[in-house]
Amino acid sequence: MKTLRQLFENNRKWAEETVQLDPHFFEQLSRQQKPEYLWIGCADSRVPANEIVNLPPGEVFVHRNIANVVVHTDLNCLSVIQYAVEILKIKHIIVCGHYGCGGVAAAMEPCNHGLIDNWLRHIRDVYRFHQQELDAIDNLVKRRDRLCELNVIEQVKNVSHFTVVKNAWKAKQPLHIHGWIYHLEDGLLKDLNITKTEETK
Repeated sequence: MKTLRQLFENNRKWAEETVQLDPHFFEQLSRQQKPEYLWIGCADSRVPANEIVNLPPGEVFVHRNIANVVVHTDLNCLSVIQYAVEILKIKHIIVCGHYGCGGVAAAMEPCNHGLIDNWLRHIRDVYRFHQQELDAIDNLVKRRDRLCELNVIEQVKNVSHFTVVKNAWKAKQPLHIHGWIYHLEDGLLKDLNITKTEETK
């Protein structure tokens, strides 16, 4: 039986190196988590939330799925947002997509992908909302990347309509929702200027 020993060895080395840098790191981390950020991102293995923003464990509460989609029927995502907002009192929700997203690319294809088509339907709806703009882009890669951006923007809007978010704003809880996108080619983030606050809801 394969036990993935290399991953356990990697873990041991990481823990040892972390303790060398800060002997009390894990002791303090185990007592509480008080992140200011909720990251809603793509499940793509090339887009690790903490590493992208260079923050250690405990600083970012994370939810990831295919193509960073936020829908009102996803109880998993809704529960994460509720816990983050009501219990952790996070101050920023970041919806982060990335260029070259496979989920977005699959949503643009006319073929059947099986079970995932039910999930991709949400991205196809985003395409439909912006079809005139997207169809005017001749280059397929540029069209896909624009859909990646538009998908983030739509998901930010979806988050801002959640009851838990509206209740937080009503209670004057400081909460900001941001839309970002990540470049796989250079590792840099781009702000899509779609930040939502109580004033801009």
